[in-house]
Amino acid sequence: MDFKYSLNDRPRAVAMVMYALQWLLIAVPVVLTSAFIARLQYDTLAEQTLYTQKLFAVMGLTMIVQSLWGHRLPLVAGPAAVLLVGVMAAMDASPAVIYTSMAVGGGVVALLAATGWIKKIQPLFTPRISIVMMALIAFTIVPVFLRLIFADANHYVLSFAMAVVLSIAMAVANNCLRGMWKSVMVLLALIVGTAVYCAVAGLPSLEGATAVSEGSIFLAPKFDVGVIVAFLICYVALLINELGSVQSVAAYVEADDVPKRSTRGVAMTGVMNVVAGLLGVLGPVDYTLSPGVIAATGCASRYPLVLTGVGLVICALFPQLVAVLAAIPSPVMGVVLLYLMAAQVAASFQMSGTATAAKDFNGALTIGLPIMLSLVISFMPAEVTAIIPSFLRPILGNGFVMGVIVVLLLEHVIFRPRRNSNRPTTDKE
Repeated sequence: MDFKYSLNDRPRAVAMVMYALQWLLIAVPVVLTSAFIARLQYDTLAEQTLYTQKLFAVMGLTMIVQSLWGHRLPLVAGPAAVLLVGVMAAMDASPAVIYTSMAVGGGVVALLAATGWIKKIQPLFTPRISIVMMALIAFTIVPVFLRLIFADANHYVLSFAMAVVLSIAMAVANNCLRGMWKSVMVLLALIVGTAVYCAVAGLPSLEGATAVSEGSIFLAPKFDVGVIVAFLICYVALLINELGSVQSVAAYVEADDVPKRSTRGVAMTGVMNVVAGLLGVLGPVDYTLSPGVIAATGCASRYPLVLTGVGLVICALFPQLVAVLAAIPSPVMGVVLLYLMAAQVAASFQMSGTATAAKDFNGALTIGLPIMLSLVISFMPAEVTAIIPSFLRPILGNGFVMGVIVVLLLEHVIFRPRRNSNRPTTDKE
């Protein structure tokens, strides 16, 4: 590829700022699409604003340390969707339990990278398992964006219309837009959707947004074995996501020493997930958004991402700004999340075709059965979930976790190819 600025080039000051602002326009909506979790965990606007501030800070710091000392690639970091699934499945537990489990999971990921165990466990994650994990994240998060889309009981019709019209409009825009415009499509959808919704339903109230939250910046650790196990399984998917992001972008910008970059990137992601867990927010992962932006701008330099990270941290210092950004109506956030998860399902379907993962019935069943079981668990009545013993509920009541367990069982035990099945018999046999 012929870039204006290659991976380790430092653009001039003006160009550096302009490229950093372009990345910032992409990074902000990536953070905001997960910041809504604060509305489900905290009651006051001050607490929700503080959560979003911490989320901005963690993602900004992640981009800074990854660009300078981690994988050293032009990658946008954002809250991991699979951890969002884990949080939603463990909502019965306290935030302290949830985010302590997240910190433990991040520590395990960092340890696997530091000890070199990643290379040993990678063969377990076949294309079929990766496909199922991608689809499970999208399907098991359906209850989340359903709650968001229909959060306003006074405007159900408007919310339903927004869900249909805005999601289709985003698909059309994704097909028609090119270059940088395509990369900021989510931001455009948030702006247009918010404007339309507020024009009909009225402006949201920001009263109390600048009040000082009584909650601590750090959460006191609280351990629950069941929740920790559930999050460890979620981190399996995060690990695969991180490796895929680093390796795909490294190939696109023709970076050297990809294995070393992958190891450093995973280690730094693990460390920053520990930090996120201690702060009580969703942990980060790298997104594969970069190739389109790089192609549009011609800049493959990693240094503008450092400034973008600084910009996110600066945003975190101004609660008024964060409150305005976080005041996007829940139905709009839900529709955007719906589209993003649809794109993830599309990517998993596309991968299943290119990887010939479903070339026979057993292969297709290995993909289909875990997804169906995860949907049953995700939508089963609360009365059924309550019957499950409390120490097993974070595992057996988590659709994503059970889907991963089932696909591993089908792939590596039940439908495992028999070795020497066609070996000719001898006379002694």
